[in-house]
Amino acid sequence: MTLPAAPTDFTLAEARDAVRARKISSRDLTEAFIAAVEDARPLNAFVTETPERALAMAKASDARIARGEAGPLEGLPLAIKDLFCTRGVRTTAGSNILSNFVPPYESTVTQNLWDAGAVMLGKTNMDEFAMGSSNETSHFGPVFNPHRSRALNAKLVPGGSSGGSAAAVSGSFCLAATGTDTGGSIRQPAAVSGIVGLKPTYGRCSRYGIVAFASSLDQAGPMTRTVRDAAILLRAMASVDPRDSTSVDLPVPDYEAALEAGVKGLRIGIPKEYRIDGAPPEIDALWSKGAEWLKAQGAEIVEVSLLHTIYALPTYYIVAPAEASSNLARYDGVRFGHRTAHAHDITELYEKSRAEGFGAEVQRRILIGTYVLSSGYYDAYYLRAQKLRSLIARDFTQAFESCDVLLTPATPGPAFAVGEKTADPVSMYLNDVFTVTVNLAGLPGLSVPAGTTQDGLPLGLQIIGKAFDEATVLRAGRAVELAANFTARPMPWWRAA
Repeated sequence: MTLPAAPTDFTLAEARDAVRARKISSRDLTEAFIAAVEDARPLNAFVTETPERALAMAKASDARIARGEAGPLEGLPLAIKDLFCTRGVRTTAGSNILSNFVPPYESTVTQNLWDAGAVMLGKTNMDEFAMGSSNETSHFGPVFNPHRSRALNAKLVPGGSSGGSAAAVSGSFCLAATGTDTGGSIRQPAAVSGIVGLKPTYGRCSRYGIVAFASSLDQAGPMTRTVRDAAILLRAMASVDPRDSTSVDLPVPDYEAALEAGVKGLRIGIPKEYRIDGAPPEIDALWSKGAEWLKAQGAEIVEVSLLHTIYALPTYYIVAPAEASSNLARYDGVRFGHRTAHAHDITELYEKSRAEGFGAEVQRRILIGTYVLSSGYYDAYYLRAQKLRSLIARDFTQAFESCDVLLTPATPGPAFAVGEKTADPVSMYLNDVFTVTVNLAGLPGLSVPAGTTQDGLPLGLQIIGKAFDEATVLRAGRAVELAANFTARPMPWWRAA
């Protein structure tokens, strides 16, 4: 086995094989990533670093490897989105209201990773309560994309809400990271940061111990450098969980084993409604190129219709805020989290704790959600949105009668400058135009880096599959990955920051 120039250049699969073969110790690998995390602090990708814990976990991994007891992810350093509760390690959800919260319990997904032998480098920055598409709503400040435009010197967003995880993987500050996806929060940042992001089927990964945004939409997933790495990490993350009534009791396949089956004989659907006015020509050109790549590898290209796609964004921005307003009602300054120091009675305690604890975007969505659930508006907004959601799901069911997976763009454009869209929430929400339908229907979706703009910024393609058919989604994603041969890597501009 040939080792890379630096340990941080490993893919997850390469590092797994090297550690198992004892070509490198988990401690040496972990120390290299701890140094990389420290070096990358100007990007603000991490809220909490855990180097002592990481070294202790690496030491334990090396001992298990020596005894021949290595787990599937033994000794591999990962980053964890700060939405996953980690026992004894601060979990903030990017919010001031949880800035001092240290959970006494572990999320099921992260427990699965530790049981598999993984090492925790720290908790990554994110949009507050996962509400955002640029990682600019975090109480701890924006995350910066490791990639820079060749034409502009501006700092760029890494996408959101899993922007810290995207930046950490893209900049090689971890082997892989966890993310969560409510309306595109894994796939959108993956696309604009030049990495792979997989949103599994709703119910494939337990939501227990993940700070809730919108309970019928939230789903954990892997963010990695390669499709193979995503397959490896998803297998470790996924499980049925009696503490989450929405997790599904289905076998978790060996996703990696099926990767090389290729796409010959698969039918690839191209939804005509995903061609939107105003999208950069580069997006449309990349989409066409992706279809050509798959066709050249033996797939059949068919046009399909997702008739109600036009209603997806307004449907999402009614359903998600409605659920958020309910989920976030628990943050009142009484049992945990931020409590105001200036309250004279219980009502003032609630009002001031929430006003001081929640940022502007979270407050906006709570207000929208409370409004659409209120008496006199429930039928006009929320109930109608739920009916549209059913129609959107039915569109996918009908489309999959004539194809195996769908191919679409992942985002309507590349990463944009920090501050460019913060004054225009609607423009910001449009970043999720290609991704929200997948969450509304509960389906798996994969973003694969497939090209760059003229200025060198990453662009991604999205593969959408049938429920619990992540294996086929990953196969198709691997085929795109092979054809695209995406090699764009960020230059470490932050070292001069």
